[in-house]
Amino acid sequence: MTPPRLGVLVLAVAALGLGACGYSFRGTLPSHVRTVAVPIFLNRTQEPGVESIITRAVVQAFATNGRLRVTRPADADAILEGEITSYGVQGIAFDETLNVQQYRLLVVLNLRMRDVRRSEVLFQQTGVTEQADFRVVGPVSSTIAREETALSQAAAEIARSIVSLAIDRF
Repeated sequence: MTPPRLGVLVLAVAALGLGACGYSFRGTLPSHVRTVAVPIFLNRTQEPGVESIITRAVVQAFATNGRLRVTRPADADAILEGEITSYGVQGIAFDETLNVQQYRLLVVLNLRMRDVRRSEVLFQQTGVTEQADFRVVGPVSSTIAREETALSQAAAEIARSIVSLAIDRF
C-alpha cells in the first residue's frame, strides 16, 4: 500500500471511530424482537428524494441480513426511525484549469430504534456520516447520473452500518 493510500485509510478508520462516540451499548437485542419496521426517513435537507433512496437501502439491508424480518409498523416488534440532516456535494479533485474532476458526496443522519413492545429505546445515534466519491467525465447530465450512483453507494453503506448497530453489535 502506498503512503498516500495508507494515510487515507488511517484517516477513514479514525473518522469511523469518532463517528461512533455518541453511541452507547445497552446490552443484547431482546429475544422478543424478531421484526422491524422502517418508516420513510425524514428529510431535513433541500435535496429532494434522498429519503426514499436511503430508506429503501435500509429495508434491503435488513432483508439481506435475515435476522430481523421487515414488516409494517403495526406488526413490528421494533421501529427504526431516521432523519437525514445533511446532504452535500463538494469538489475534491481538479484539472490544471481548475475544472472539477472528482466530487465527494456526504450524507449525515440521526437514528433511533425503539422496542415497541416494551416502549424503550434500543439505541440512538446522531451524526451517522457516510460518503462516496465519484469522477466527472463529460457533460452535466453525466455528472448528475454519477451523483445518483454515488448516493446509492452511500445509502448502501449507511444501511449496512445501521443493520450492524441494530443487530450485530448488541
